Amino acid sequence: MSANLAFQLSFRNILRHRRRNAMLFAAVAVAVLGSSLSMGLVRGWQYDMLDGVVGNLTGHIKVHAPGYLDDPGIQRGFELASDYQPDVPSEDLMGWAPRISVPAVILSERETRGIQLVGINPSAESISFLDKVVIDGENLSGPGDGRMIIGKELARQLKTRVGLRLVIMTQGSDGLTRERGFRIAGTYDAEGTGLEKAYVFSGLQTIQSLLDTENVTEVSIRLNEEPKKLSIQALLVDFFIGLEVMNWEELNPQAAGLYLFTDSIIYIFFFFIMGALIFGLVNTLIASVMERTKEFGMLRALGMNRRTIVLEVVIESVLIMTFGMIFGLVLAYFSFLGLEDGLNLGVWAEGLESFGMRAVLYPIMRVDDFVTIALMSLFMGVLASYWPAKRATRITPLEAMRG
Repeated sequence: MSANLAFQLSFRNILRHRRRNAMLFAAVAVAVLGSSLSMGLVRGWQYDMLDGVVGNLTGHIKVHAPGYLDDPGIQRGFELASDYQPDVPSEDLMGWAPRISVPAVILSERETRGIQLVGINPSAESISFLDKVVIDGENLSGPGDGRMIIGKELARQLKTRVGLRLVIMTQGSDGLTRERGFRIAGTYDAEGTGLEKAYVFSGLQTIQSLLDTENVTEVSIRLNEEPKKLSIQALLVDFFIGLEVMNWEELNPQAAGLYLFTDSIIYIFFFFIMGALIFGLVNTLIASVMERTKEFGMLRALGMNRRTIVLEVVIESVLIMTFGMIFGLVLAYFSFLGLEDGLNLGVWAEGLESFGMRAVLYPIMRVDDFVTIALMSLFMGVLASYWPAKRATRITPLEAMRG
């Protein structure tokens, strides 16, 4: 009965001051909308960063020979059976790709640059950024293609173009320098100029022939769901005995740290926005309590205990937060629908590309983020009611009579 009475009194008081509470509802809704959009944009950037790291020839899991990361070269390659298929459940596997990746020097008629020479099977590269790039000219036709594709930025630096020949110099499996001319089949336009300057691609079998080897230097595996990487990694460790099987976090600890820190950034945004709102809610509730001094004094005189008064103020605060939160989440939902095509940041495209970020940002709002905002908003409502409720319990019938 005490809870029912407290709810009726709280609801009646909200209706009694419609204009003031309507403004507070709107403030809560705007704060929730702002928090949701901020979280969605940061979450979109977080997923974009993960996709960039995983798609940058890394995959979720990569297999190397011991010592390769410290001194990459074909001497630290390993043999891979021609019929090899990853022992990974098909519903978890997006794809996999064997590669040779070795440092090399590329020479045009006018310029020389250090690059990473990568031998690939083009049909397996749907798991990497090569599947999304725009190629001016032609792509490689297969693992035996003897041509190359280079980045547009590298082509600009080398002052060359599609159809011309370039010379590649690298170290073979016997430790001797190997040299070969390649014709440019096409130039690719990646999201970041760093990729365009670093990677030159040719057919896997062509690079194996150049280096006089049948080995590969890496196997990259991409999964459909990132959280399953640890369990899949454990399966691959048992298969690739004597080789290093590492996930993307181990291969790129800086990006992994930033990825995890992004979760903290999301909650920092929320607490800043909602924390500012609490001050307004506290002031409103305190004003409401002071206006109802006679009411609380009379209720105390009629025998209402302190616990019921506290409950009344808390329910009033929670109702205000609940209505505002629901309206704010509905606004956030439709806002995300309006941003399905992404937020175009093309004005800053050049600067974003230097950090490996895309010019179009797609906000992402997960269901658990909506739930988190809802629960934390209710918690904020309860927290905001503490001082007003404490003030209400101090009102005595004598104080009410004096008022």
